[in-house]
Amino acid sequence: MDTSSRTDSATAQLMEQILYEVKRVVVGQDRFLERVMVAMLAQGHLLVEGVPGLAKTLTVKTLANTMRGQFKRIQFTPDLVPADLVGTRIYNQKTGEFATSLGPVFANLLLADEINRAPAKVQSALLEVMQERQVTIAGETHKVPSPFLVMATQNPIETEGTYPLPEAQVDRFMMKVLVDYPTDEEEFVIVQRVTGPAVDVTPVATTEQLAELQKECRQVYVDPSLVQYAVKLVSATRTPERHGLKDLGKYITYGASPRATINLTEGARALAMLRGRGYALPEDMTDLVPDVLRHRVVLSYEALSEGLSSDQVVQKIMAKILAPAKPLEHEKLAA
Repeated sequence: MDTSSRTDSATAQLMEQILYEVKRVVVGQDRFLERVMVAMLAQGHLLVEGVPGLAKTLTVKTLANTMRGQFKRIQFTPDLVPADLVGTRIYNQKTGEFATSLGPVFANLLLADEINRAPAKVQSALLEVMQERQVTIAGETHKVPSPFLVMATQNPIETEGTYPLPEAQVDRFMMKVLVDYPTDEEEFVIVQRVTGPAVDVTPVATTEQLAELQKECRQVYVDPSLVQYAVKLVSATRTPERHGLKDLGKYITYGASPRATINLTEGARALAMLRGRGYALPEDMTDLVPDVLRHRVVLSYEALSEGLSSDQVVQKIMAKILAPAKPLEHEKLAA
């Protein structure tokens, strides 16, 4: 067995241990958990939409515990100010000096609950940290811990007192994941687990190991044909008529940005790594296309009046632009 095979095997084993520990606490939500892991490996951020009580907070908190990472949760409210997130300067009367008090964004895993409840300046402060991974307080720059993952949640059933995220800001999120209710069987297990003895999560990895996994993820091979496929998909959201989707143009106001192409490529790498491979396959990318594009495709009034969702538009594009054939092993080795 060569060195790369041993590395792939060790990586897959570590990821399996992390998932096993999380699944001891969290019931179901396999797809959501997989997306959280993909975002973590690809160093992206997640926007999650789902009603309350679907284990969004529990998932991220448990994941932080399995990796000895710092977990912080911010409940977004209309009266929040940027200093509540990033920190501020506090005057010490005893010493007569100002001291910097760092905010809750200084964590490995940050949960921004109901991000659309805070005004635009607070959303902007968080999104700046997500992009730059640093905060400037009184002219002094402070870097957030590495690794750093933000998971922001939105509640789809309450719109009163909310501030919708502008499209340009939403684009900063790698994926938008929709979390649904559990099945009857899963809900039965949830009740048993919550009302039974508490489960202690065992830390199986460190933040340093996660940083190494992120570096390994960048080495996963992505065939040029897959990158070209991502480019075509994203291009079709901007100019559908160029890709034989003339009827779709009236439904789209704005298409996805180049960030979507980058996120599709990075996401395919991370998903391939999660599945124990050192190279990405077409299914790794196609699995992530709806999550990467759904929040980036801005629909027209005509689409909304006809009851079309961005997911349906993305599916139409995927039906027209077919994924490439599986890249051959010798191609990967030659590259």
